[in-house]
Amino acid sequence: MKPCIIFCAAEFDTLIAPIPPDAFIIAADGGLIHTQTLGISPDLILGDFDSLGYVPKDSRVYPVEKDDTDAMLAVRVGLERGCDRFLFYGALDGPRLDHTVANFQTLAYLAAHGGRGWLIGRDYIITVASEETLHFSDTFTGILSLFCMGAEIDDLTIRGLKYPLEHGHLSASFPLAVSNAFEQRPSSVTVGKGLLLAMWDRCNGLCDREALSC
Repeated sequence: MKPCIIFCAAEFDTLIAPIPPDAFIIAADGGLIHTQTLGISPDLILGDFDSLGYVPKDSRVYPVEKDDTDAMLAVRVGLERGCDRFLFYGALDGPRLDHTVANFQTLAYLAAHGGRGWLIGRDYIITVASEETLHFSDTFTGILSLFCMGAEIDDLTIRGLKYPLEHGHLSASFPLAVSNAFEQRPSSVTVGKGLLLAMWDRCNGLCDREALSC
């Protein structure tokens, strides 16, 4: 999988893992500050730069009045470059709740277009899954919460966690799958058609993912 690392303008703590040498790195608007702090030279700087407050040299500039958020602009470029694995920093802990929700939808866009994305926050990791299984090792601890994004999910299976489920139903109008718990054993979440948002404690790291066979 070709990785794309996107730095956005919200709060940033630390990297969850070293950046792979083949990663395509994008600084989206104020995310440039985070790359400068890390001593990283991004492959691309883009945005409308309303957060950064100035236009950096050699950046790709977009108007403030546009349909895409800066994070979505970065995703579009990453997909054009052949990336299919996206890690977002500075996209979860900002003062703008609307942009946080927009980033949830950006993960959904990725899931619907053959990509896989993670928002890496100070305390949480969030991803959106579709027609795949998320695998969690026995080292995972704490809480796992699941939410339906948009259309209903009619085939959700949860195994190895405190509250299991076999081929269950999940809708966007009722928070049925909040606050499940890891129990120090291998566990998994399988979702059929639909978009499932999953969130867990950052200290656990990323999970493994396996696409469902046709």
